[in-house]
Amino acid sequence: MADFSVRSAIRALSPGEVEQRLAAHRLYLQTERRQGRRANFASTDLSGLDFSGLDLRRIKMDRALLRGADFTRAQLERANMIGANMLHARLDGADLSGARLSGANLVSASLENARLAQADMEFALMAKAVLRGACLHAADMSGVLLDEAVLTRADLSAANLRGAGFCEARLDETDLRDARLGGASWSGPGSAVPICGARIYVWQNSMARTFPMPTCLVP
Repeated sequence: MADFSVRSAIRALSPGEVEQRLAAHRLYLQTERRQGRRANFASTDLSGLDFSGLDLRRIKMDRALLRGADFTRAQLERANMIGANMLHARLDGADLSGARLSGANLVSASLENARLAQADMEFALMAKAVLRGACLHAADMSGVLLDEAVLTRADLSAANLRGAGFCEARLDETDLRDARLGGASWSGPGSAVPICGARIYVWQNSMARTFPMPTCLVP
């Protein structure tokens, strides 16, 4: 298990350095790793930068400072974003299938219609995050904090949600089939109330025509 308490000094990069690393990463992907180099942005400050629509598969951004960064519709499959600070980041429509997000700070981040199938997200902070329509099928979300998060019409089927916190989360029409919910908290520590300010609706085939399920692309 990664040690999220370990913090390296955050390094600043010039715009030229960022673009140079991204160009090498594009070549790395285009040539199937024969040329170029996998971009390593670990422990760097990339706050507020625009990565929207970019192919960032397998990129290293562990413990990076990504506050307010824009990853809208970016390809982030199998990216390493362990312990990254993505406060207020935009990841709407992004593909993070199989990504490593353990211990990441996604408080107030927007992940509408994002794909996070089989992502490793244990102990991530996702309070007030917007995950409307997101696909989190079979994701490891053990210990994740989702207080006041919006999970309307999200797919959490077969997800590991043991010990997760859902106080005042919105779970309207959320798919929780086969999810593991042991030890999950719905109303704060010690409460016996099963749901706090939320309504769980498990998808049925008869409703699929009215509210289509998000497409899950399993890596």
